[in-house]
Amino acid sequence: MRDSSFRQRLAPWNSPHFSFSDHRLFKPFLKSPAAFSLIFLLAGAFLSTLILYSPWTAWNLSGNMIKGSAKFHSYPDSTSEIPQRPHRQRQVDFPLDCTSFNNVTSGACPATYPTIWTVEEDPNLPPSSTCPEYFRWIHEDLRPWAQTGITRASLEAAKQTANFRLVIVNGTAYVETYEKSFQTRDTFTLWGILQLLRRYPGKVPDLELMFDCVDWPVILTANFSEPNGPSPPPLFRYCGNDATLDVVFPDWSFWGWSEINIKPWEVLLKDLKEGNKRTPWKNREAYAYWKGNPEVAETRKDLLKCNVSDQQDWNARVFAQDWMKESQQGYKESDLANQCLHRYKIYIEGSAWSVSEKYILACDSVALIVKPHYYDFFTRGLMPLHHYWPVKDDDKCKSIKFAVDWGNSHKLKAKAIGKAASSFIHEELKMDYVYDYMFHLLSEYSKLLTFKPTIPSNAIELCSETMACPAEGLTKKFMMESLVKSPADSKPCAMPPPYDPASLHLVLRRKENSIKQVEEWENTFWDAQSRQP
Repeated sequence: MRDSSFRQRLAPWNSPHFSFSDHRLFKPFLKSPAAFSLIFLLAGAFLSTLILYSPWTAWNLSGNMIKGSAKFHSYPDSTSEIPQRPHRQRQVDFPLDCTSFNNVTSGACPATYPTIWTVEEDPNLPPSSTCPEYFRWIHEDLRPWAQTGITRASLEAAKQTANFRLVIVNGTAYVETYEKSFQTRDTFTLWGILQLLRRYPGKVPDLELMFDCVDWPVILTANFSEPNGPSPPPLFRYCGNDATLDVVFPDWSFWGWSEINIKPWEVLLKDLKEGNKRTPWKNREAYAYWKGNPEVAETRKDLLKCNVSDQQDWNARVFAQDWMKESQQGYKESDLANQCLHRYKIYIEGSAWSVSEKYILACDSVALIVKPHYYDFFTRGLMPLHHYWPVKDDDKCKSIKFAVDWGNSHKLKAKAIGKAASSFIHEELKMDYVYDYMFHLLSEYSKLLTFKPTIPSNAIELCSETMACPAEGLTKKFMMESLVKSPADSKPCAMPPPYDPASLHLVLRRKENSIKQVEEWENTFWDAQSRQP
């Protein structure tokens, strides 16, 4: 790790020879004493601009800072700068009423839900907070229908693979089920939407949508690229990729995953925060950790080859998770809050994206993200080298070893990456913002409908009582823990504007260049290793 290649300075972007320390061009001007003050002022202004407009910080191989490209928006650079949501006095709770549901209304939804939601403005309180920047991707996800709108025919075309149709009319939810999802994905997704309606009663507009609970996105961009061709079907699901147009929505696990005993996000996030405190980063195992089900994807099976052996130590400690055995033993070895014990944690996709990413990023550990092919609603807000360290998917073991060796040689820099990711998750992915993302996505989506939403004849009305009162076991427990008991005491965060083409290009270019930077460092290191006798 102390090879001379680690000492070379790698300038950001595509200007490897640019240097502010080269002042030969300015020598004639410097001969004038009167110019010195002007240079001083200009330099100060320039450096101030760099500080104000540098959205992320990376490091070269020797641990020196490399500044990112010019900032293109006015959002804060760190989560600590995001304005806190204003807190007002809580309104009266409206708890789950299973007694009336079972004995009085005979299984019908109660008529006591508030249908009007107002927040009294206090001039002494700050305005609603600005939404995190990843909310801007809502505009991009809905862009395919920005010019044409969403017709009834387009919506019905999405029914082909949908698990259910959701209809919201006058603040009440109705569902038409086509096919039961795997496990309780559909159950907790619908539960989450009902909690949104309780949080902002009467504010979610009328709409109809189709939801597919299967992992893989299916609306191929290539099938709808003709200028005069049909509009793509608007299909909601948990993840997307660069070749598809599916609309991404928060996954079911934010309200709990009962089959494998994963708690609702609001509860689990507190546990993860406490777990982080138990073992400081510097005292953690100096290896990369992963535990999961390798049977769902070949890339995960390939990861198992990186485990330590008698012949090679790739700095990885990977374990296959046996969920059947875990369930029999009461999930004692799968408590996520007790897995923040390593300086580095590996994220690798399964059959598609994996819900595990948010748990890994929340650990204060450096997230080593094996090149992903899918995204969910918040991961497009992550920046390589700031929130995580990118790992090659076609040469995992060497890539992981390099990342861990670099981090252990530059502990402060590695720790900062882990902390940036953890802060992002704990501050920008708290449940307040998950609900606000849902609110803004559904609100913007509803504006695109060219038809009036109607309730299908075979749809059933949904409310929290119809789902939670007859539920049992962990499903009921998690529903009760994630129940929204009163309307929000503040407005939703302020929706940021869409990207303009230049800004979006800059975001994508910055991500691409930072990943290439790491690949260059890796190649330089391993080339030097191969030349050693």
